[in-house]
Amino acid sequence: MPPMSEAEWRAFLTEGTRTGKLATVRTDGRPHVAPVWFVLDDDGTVVFTTWHASVKGRTLLRDPRVAMSVDDQAPPYSYVIIEGTATISRDLDDLGAWATRIARRYMGDDLAESYGARNAVPGELLVRIHPTHVIGQSAISG
Repeated sequence: MPPMSEAEWRAFLTEGTRTGKLATVRTDGRPHVAPVWFVLDDDGTVVFTTWHASVKGRTLLRDPRVAMSVDDQAPPYSYVIIEGTATISRDLDDLGAWATRIARRYMGDDLAESYGARNAVPGELLVRIHPTHVIGQSAISG
C-alpha cells in the first residue's frame, strides 16, 4: 500500500471528529501524550488550543518539538503521523476565531460560539504545528 499523498492526508485529518494524540517531551525527557481537538489550516498547519499550565502547555512553551498521531479506529484502519514544530500565540482575537472553528468541528454549530468564547481567555494558548514530516497510510488491513 503506497503512502498517502498530501491531498489524501489533508482530507483524512479534516474528516469527521477524529482527535489528535499529541506527543511532547517533559523536562526529564519522558514523553507525554494527550488527546487534542484540532483543525487544519489552509497552509497545512495543525491548530489547537490548550491551557498554559497543562502538561502539554508547559512542555510546548519550553520545547516546541512535537508529534501528533490521528487514526481511524475502524477497518480497514488508517493513520497520519505529523512531526513538526509548534508556535504559540496568546492573541485573544485570533484565539477566539480558532477556538470557535475548532468547537464547530467537534460540538457543532449550536455550541461553537459558546465553546469558542469559553476558550478565548487569558491563559489559553493557540498552538500551531508546522509539519516537517508527515506519514500517512490508508487501508492497512486490506
